[in-house]
Amino acid sequence: MNAAESQHVRSHLLQTDDQYRQLATRHQELESRLHELTNKHYLTASEELEEVTLKKRKLALKDQMEAIARGAHRSP
Repeated sequence: MNAAESQHVRSHLLQTDDQYRQLATRHQELESRLHELTNKHYLTASEELEEVTLKKRKLALKDQMEAIARGAHRSP
């Protein structure tokens, strides 16, 4: 699947698939929080742990979204 096809599948899923949309929303929420942490000059130990945890959760969500997209692309 090329980039254009991939973008089309993702756009379609955002409009039609509740699970995919929920995952994408949560992914964006995590991205927003990571951005907040990145903009800080200094992170406390708990913020550093939160940053690592958020990155792992975000990656797991992306993996789930990609699995759904691959399945949707293969379906007729």
